[in-house]
Parts: sequence; C-alpha cells; structure tokens
Amino acid sequence: MDHCARSAGMRTALVRPHASTRPCARAKSSSGDPAFLGLDFGTSGARVCAIDDEKQVLLDVKRTYGAKVEDAKDPYAWKETMLGLLGDVPREIRERTVSIAIDGTSATALLVDEATGEVLTTPKMYNEAQEADVVERVSRMAPPLHTTLAATSTLCKLMAWREEGAWDGVRNPRLLHQADWLASMLHGVRSCSDWNNALKLGFEPAEEKYADWLLKDKELSPLLPNIVAPPGAPVAELSQSMAQRFMFPPTCIVCAGTTDSIAAFLAAGVSKPGEAVTSLGSTMAMKMISVHRVNNAAYGVYSHRLGDVWLVGGASNTGGAVLRAHFTDDELTKLSKEMDPSTSSTLDYYPLPSVGERFPICDPEMAPRMDPVPDSRAEYLKGILEGIARIEQRSYALLLELGASPLQRVVTCGGGAQNDTWNSIRERVLGVPVHKSDNVEAAYGSALLALQGWRRRKVGERMAASLPNNSKAF
Repeated sequence: MDHCARSAGMRTALVRPHASTRPCARAKSSSGDPAFLGLDFGTSGARVCAIDDEKQVLLDVKRTYGAKVEDAKDPYAWKETMLGLLGDVPREIRERTVSIAIDGTSATALLVDEATGEVLTTPKMYNEAQEADVVERVSRMAPPLHTTLAATSTLCKLMAWREEGAWDGVRNPRLLHQADWLASMLHGVRSCSDWNNALKLGFEPAEEKYADWLLKDKELSPLLPNIVAPPGAPVAELSQSMAQRFMFPPTCIVCAGTTDSIAAFLAAGVSKPGEAVTSLGSTMAMKMISVHRVNNAAYGVYSHRLGDVWLVGGASNTGGAVLRAHFTDDELTKLSKEMDPSTSSTLDYYPLPSVGERFPICDPEMAPRMDPVPDSRAEYLKGILEGIARIEQRSYALLLELGASPLQRVVTCGGGAQNDTWNSIRERVLGVPVHKSDNVEAAYGSALLALQGWRRRKVGERMAASLPNNSKAF
C-alpha cells in the first residue's frame, strides 16, 4: 500500500442526507470500465463527480451543507454531506470505482485526536484572519514575506489554538485540513496531507519537507501531519467498513487531494508552462503554470507545486462586481452585441468596485479610474471591459517580470467567460489565444487526481511484478 497503511475502526453510521440535486449522468461507459470519483468541498456546498478512464463525466451531483449558515463550518455536516454524496452515486458506478480524491477550501483546518478521531475544536475557516499578536508570534519564526505570515494562514490558526490551550490534556493531537479530515473518514489515516493544503502550514514543496524553522518548534511540530504527499498520490485503501457500506471494491484507493481553487484549475485542462486560467467572477483571479517558482508576498503571489512545475498566480479586485454596479444582465448582453471588439476605445479606465487594489498594483488606497463617462452606454461598457482586460494583461506581465514563464494561452472560467465579446477583447489585449473552459467544477479536477493516482498505482504494480522475487520496490 502506498505511503501509509490502512487503519481500521471508523465510525460510519450513515446519517440523513441534506437536500441534493438529482444525479445527472453525462456520458455512458462500459459497465466493466473503472470509474474515478472526485469530491469537492467548497464554501457553501459540496459536489461529487465521476469520470471514466477517458476523462468523460459519468455523474455530477451537488449538495448543500445544511439549512443553517453555521453548517458550513460544522465538520460533522461536512461528513454527513460526503456520506450523502457517496450514496447519491449509483451502485453500478460505485462497484467499479477504483480511486477517490478530495479537495477542500484552502487553510480551513481543525484539530483532532489522532488516536480516536474526535474533533477537538471548531474549525477555523479559510477566510478567518487571526489576531495581530498571533501573526506577530508567527513572524518570529518564519522568514520575512513568507506565505505563513498571512493572517488567514493555517500556521497562524495553529498558533492561535496553542494560545487558547486547545489541545491541553490530549495525548495525540493532530492538525488536519478540511480535505485531510474528510479523507480520513474514508481510509482511517489521521495524519496525512498534501503539498497544496500544507503550503500555508509551513511545508516547503521544493524540498518536500516542513521548513526547518517550523520543525524546531517543539510545541507546534508534533501536531503537523506526518505524511505530506503529492496531490494525486495513492495514500491508502478504503477502510473495510466504508467499502462494504457503499459497495466499493475492497482495493479502491484514496489519493492525496488538493485545495478547491487548484482542483478548479486542473479541471480547466491546462497542462503546459505558459498556459493559464483566468477566473472572471466578482473579482479576477489568475493562475498560470510556470517552470519557475514565484513568491512575492507584497503582491499576494505564491506558488503551488504541481508535479515538476509550479502554479503561480494572483488576484485583482477588479471583475464582475464592477459590471454589476453599472449594468443589468440584460444590458450586458444587449450592449455587448452592439460593440466591435476588434477596435480600441479611447477610454483609459482602471475599473475597481471600491478603493483599494492588490494585484498587479498593491495599493490599498488606489481609487477606481472610470472617467470620463461617454454618452453611449455601449462605449462605456467597452471601456470597462477593455480596462479589465488591460489589468489582466498587466498581471501576467508582472508574473513574467517576477520570474514566471511567458504567457502562451488563457482558459477562462467564471460568469464572465460566457461573454464572447469580452473574450474577443481580452484576446486582442493579451495577444494570446483565449478559450472558454469546458469543465469548470473543482470536483472534476479532483476526479482527474483520482485517475492520476490509479495510473500511478498500476505503474508501480507493473514495476513490482517485473522484479525478481527477492527484490523490493521502493
């Protein structure tokens, strides 16, 4: 078994599931072909996606965590939702599922008793900033501008729990991220994470180990997950109880997961250095594959490791929120059809929803620049769309300046991706091909990791079978 041994003895009582959408089959596959499950746990709900070995979607189901807002930070609501989603997968697909992977929100973490699985604390969520004195204590350990110095980092949350005495009297306390904990419900291993989730805890993916300055802390280091695996690496087989309850094959493996944003990036289908994904939602987030690692805390730029390359990116405050403040949906559709995307306007806008920008300009006092306002509403919209496109172009140029690979292609997801006129404007401004993403769900990206893990295992099995009987593969 890869990385860690399977543990037995999980509590698997199936609770009543929350309301869900009807399972939706997307493609047909032979009943004997293997299937791969990806589970995505986002900010307000969760989703399961099943694919075949040709990466075709077999099933896509989503659920909410519950009727109450606080359910989104209740770990047992997460567990209930996961069990419900697994039950939503038709038996015919479950019986041929050979691999599962899970993603969760970045820096969402909780403390557990590793021996019993008991949850010791209310989770600290991805966007929960810790107090300034906690960040100051972390700054005494970490190098300047380190990723862990963000007030929302997992390490700051662990430090805050130490100040609260959250694990006093517990013999085997362990920190787990959301995806780690949910995976432990499946395989029983309560001390395993992945490169991407562990980054904000102080894991150094280039060296494939925790930072030395963190390991020197004798109070915090014992709580770190013992195993930090590459996303998609096989971790352990399903526990016997889980396999039997849901009728999965007993050899079904659970693979190391990732964060929800990286899973969504993987779903877009980019794979080569210089290929990027721009998410056009309320704000604009950009991620690109690079040969070189880029970190610059001043701009909020950091890099996740993906195999032998790096995923670098940043996020601007511009985006759909600006458009929503000035145009209705009907106006956006109508006015977009009235403009010629191949020509430039004379307007020089820097559209922002309010004061403050973080990337590609880091200036909390920066004011929006959206004057003058022309008489034509279509021309006004065109100026804003061009302004956002120029911010996108400037962002990728800054990544290049900081050491990232040159931009080659952009895949677009989010609501703005549906505006063909805007995509044409962006293609003109960026000077590279711009495409819409065929797959936008993070669960699909996690399913791809599950497929990757299964293929890794098969390669390992073939290598082991080719060795002499007295040899051992590592």
